[in-house]
Amino acid sequence: MAIEEKIKARANQQCELCSSLEELAIYGVPPSTQGALDDSVLICGNCTEQIENPEKVDPNHWRFLNDAIWSEISAIKVIAWRMLNRLRKEGWPNDLLDMMYLDDEERNWAEATGDHIAEEDKIVHRDANGAVLSTGDNVVLIKDLNVKGAGFTAKRGTAVRKIALVNDNAEHIEGRVEGQQIVIITKYVKKT
Repeated sequence: MAIEEKIKARANQQCELCSSLEELAIYGVPPSTQGALDDSVLICGNCTEQIENPEKVDPNHWRFLNDAIWSEISAIKVIAWRMLNRLRKEGWPNDLLDMMYLDDEERNWAEATGDHIAEEDKIVHRDANGAVLSTGDNVVLIKDLNVKGAGFTAKRGTAVRKIALVNDNAEHIEGRVEGQQIVIITKYVKKT
């Protein structure tokens, strides 16, 4: 049985969030590869649109989260946690968040997109030109950097592929240079 068929069977051919029967589609819960049974859900077009476009969220539509927080499916719990955090200012989601339980793996998954962090508190990584950096981006060094403890100098113009962001410091990223994983200061890189 294909993954899509398994998800549809698990969902009983209805939105796994609000139980709608309209415009159903498989949704990979970020960060996901969209396709694995455990990180995908079957949801309706209305839920999808509101998840992907925060400005279109109708708080009353999400009242069903009262039931979704008790799901045994991790992907559903992750979406519920993210949406409850997004709707916190409404008041009622705070009670549901207090009751909700996520194990460590689910909490890490839920927090991976940063939806729970207020916009003014989010850490944004920017390169030397002010371009926003994201995990997986490619950058180029704009200055020779002496790599402490590794015994080499990373030369200007060196490409660093598939960087990782340091979550608690907007000025640091990680990348592989000459086979070594190093921390690089963002003001010395340019996004490619």
